[in-house]
Amino acid sequence: TLTLFNVSYASQILPTWLAPNLITFTGFMFLVLNFVILSGYDYDFYASAEGHVHVPSWVWVAAGLFNFLAYTLDGVDGKQARRTNSSTPLGELFDHGLDSWACVFFVCSMYSVFGRGESGVTVLTLYYLLWVVLFSFILSHWEKYNTGILFLPWGYDLSQVTISIVYIITAVVGVETWYQTVIWNLHYRDFFVVMILGCLFAVTLPMSLYNVLKAYRNNTLKHSSMYEALLPFFSPILLFILSTLWVHLSPTDVLEQQPRIFYLMVGTAFANVTCKLIVCQMSNTRCQPLSWLLLPMAVVVVLVFSGVVQESETVVLYLWTAVVIFAHIHYGVSVVKQLSEHFNIFAFSLKKPSSD
Repeated sequence: TLTLFNVSYASQILPTWLAPNLITFTGFMFLVLNFVILSGYDYDFYASAEGHVHVPSWVWVAAGLFNFLAYTLDGVDGKQARRTNSSTPLGELFDHGLDSWACVFFVCSMYSVFGRGESGVTVLTLYYLLWVVLFSFILSHWEKYNTGILFLPWGYDLSQVTISIVYIITAVVGVETWYQTVIWNLHYRDFFVVMILGCLFAVTLPMSLYNVLKAYRNNTLKHSSMYEALLPFFSPILLFILSTLWVHLSPTDVLEQQPRIFYLMVGTAFANVTCKLIVCQMSNTRCQPLSWLLLPMAVVVVLVFSGVVQESETVVLYLWTAVVIFAHIHYGVSVVKQLSEHFNIFAFSLKKPSSD
């Protein structure tokens, strides 16, 4: 297949001095770059709607290329680690940690193709679709937390290749193509919604439940009680409740006004919660039921829907998003530094630190 070919080929041409974590980080930055570029041309997700200035074709070409490169590099970093005999728990954390943050970037970038016009979906629908993607991601890591084995569904491969192709098609034929109905008055956006829901309910969820049930029957589950087994879901569910309360009780309808920033805030907070789960599953330690980041978020949400900050809700959202991003980056840098020192390695180089 195309997927196996591009990963296999890339793993053979990469120089052996190239650190796997640098490959991982480069792939992640391609997705961030897509998000940044599309923010400049389609900040509020209206650019693809009729009567609005559309995103230039070169941006879609770049988006398709960057998304495919990000996907390829994400698949090749593990091969590079084995090829250079440099596999470490740091690499696993780096890979899956950045993947958890990448979810929000590729979802937002893809949203710009259809937008929030008549042929697109509302920002509220996209908010819930984002949560479907996030839940799909954490399911696999919940499974590993309980079974010790990480199952990566093929639905992810299919979706990433499809997204890259859609970007290129959009560059060639324009966003107007997606205005048309396909069959039975269904639009292309409806098929993407089905694809996202299908990946969760037809692939990821059944397989995760099956594998956990199989481990239970074989008496190989890491956590015997239901409470301990479900601990990883507590913080994500609380994050979902808090963000959804903010959306529906917002006095200024903040999701309609600032969808991009709201998605970024939710996706980054989710990544922070998920990274802590990944650390727990790697170190065989107990998952904490509550992430500290959610405590100040609860205060922010209460201030918002009580009307205390009604006049400056957008400013509060921007400030809180900045806090979440800073907290997540600080956490990531701290963990990477600690693991690098523990294993006596450099995060982005295969050279060994001097013993002086």
